[in-house]
Amino acid sequence: MRQIIEQARQGDGDALNRLFRQYYAMAHTAAYGKLQDHDLAEEAVQEAFAEAFVHLSRLQQADAFPGWLRTIVHRQCYRLIRRKPQTSALEEGEVTAPDQPDIGEVVARQELYRMLHDSVQALSPGMREAVQLFYFHGYSLQEISEYAGTPVTTLKKRLFDARRKLKGSLPVADFAHVFKHLHEGGKRVLHIVNGDTVAETLKQGVVQGDILVWREVYSEGPVFLEPAESESRAVRAGYLEKDMGIPADEYIRNCEEQEQKLAGFRQYDEIVLWFEHDLFDQTMLSYLLHWFGRQSLGGTKLNLLCIGDYPGVGLFRGLGQLTASQLKTLSGTWHHIGAEELKLGSRVWEAYTSPDPMKLQQLLEEDTSALPFVREAFELHLSRYPSVYNGLGIVEQMTLEKVSEGIHSPLDLFRQIGDRLHGLGMGDLQYWDVLRSLCQGPSSLLTLEGAEAFPGYAGPSPSFRDSKVQITEWGTRVLRGEDYLERCGIDRWYGGVHLSGDQPVWRWDQDRRRLVKCSE
Repeated sequence: MRQIIEQARQGDGDALNRLFRQYYAMAHTAAYGKLQDHDLAEEAVQEAFAEAFVHLSRLQQADAFPGWLRTIVHRQCYRLIRRKPQTSALEEGEVTAPDQPDIGEVVARQELYRMLHDSVQALSPGMREAVQLFYFHGYSLQEISEYAGTPVTTLKKRLFDARRKLKGSLPVADFAHVFKHLHEGGKRVLHIVNGDTVAETLKQGVVQGDILVWREVYSEGPVFLEPAESESRAVRAGYLEKDMGIPADEYIRNCEEQEQKLAGFRQYDEIVLWFEHDLFDQTMLSYLLHWFGRQSLGGTKLNLLCIGDYPGVGLFRGLGQLTASQLKTLSGTWHHIGAEELKLGSRVWEAYTSPDPMKLQQLLEEDTSALPFVREAFELHLSRYPSVYNGLGIVEQMTLEKVSEGIHSPLDLFRQIGDRLHGLGMGDLQYWDVLRSLCQGPSSLLTLEGAEAFPGYAGPSPSFRDSKVQITEWGTRVLRGEDYLERCGIDRWYGGVHLSGDQPVWRWDQDRRRLVKCSE
């Protein structure tokens, strides 16, 4: 905590984001307890965090941050109470979507929610806050104690008393399980995640609801504004099969299945997007925001959990690194996706899939704070373009540098470059495609000794694991600045941009950190 506070005081954006994610649910619960209005509570929390970050330098002791923030939240609540219009609000849990298929189920659900909601609201403020933070948001007693300034022993007593009171007033055997089912939605919550590893871990009691693994590699190959169009899909499927070994039929079938699942999103009360900071995830996230932004959401609420680090994990590569207990600390810390995020996500996707890369570069020069990882991820994407120095992108350049430094194992190359460029979120199939391109042709920059072929969809063979990568004389000359493309040309996709020939229109200037247009 002290380290995060100190980093935040120095203006570290990542540290500020971590503080926001860690204390958001606590702050919102406290604000809602005062205001009884979710929108006003959201406003109070946003204002409170803004005030806290502006005056963070005034905080004498880092350990006092939770209680200090709580005081600011309460002050913002009182400010809103003074101006709050006296209008009645819909009861939480009301369903207004006209296309809900089972009216009887909806009514029963509403009635149970109303009973649970009213019973919890009838508890004393201390009990109510303890129940909400402990059972519904999953905070530990120690975390609640630090935030509320209440001893753990007192919190335990409040939870015990609350359980006894609720057991006497509710017609259910286990109020915590039933309320959590309703709060998270049970089968009415859809969690969309970026990989099978994360999905399997979430299934270990981390969340309730359905899980959809979004299987795509938008950071590689030709990408189109409307990827579901048959012509666009055929082009993409052909590329992925040829260059990455992903069978075209399997790719198309998977796309159709996940799109069918996504199209039925209105059966869910909530959608939670689980994503990370890297380009692999940010491309997926921008597409999904673009897609949802064109839908009529009805009564479905969109949420986002997007992180770039995790306490205690030195090099955070992604959610797949985390255990079930670690992921459980993130459950419920997602925030509502509003119009600003949807609009920016759609603009990012449109710029990324455009044949004009200047649209993306210009977008990154604007305010992208609504999606805080967009700028870094897509700037790294632009650095994959051929450089003005020697025509190599950042991945190819770093590969040659590592081999020249004595790294000859392809598996070691993948690990080291993956660590250095972890912001790409590059998978093994992506990297083998890059390495293959460097080893191919009469003017190859590298050679692969000891392996008959590069890995396919099934993974690396024993011979590939034991093979060695060596740099050629031509590769050494390119490292020194000779232009690779004048001799070898290019045929490569960068999102919606297709570069071909020996004089590509666009190159990356590392010193200026921007794309430059070359004479055709």
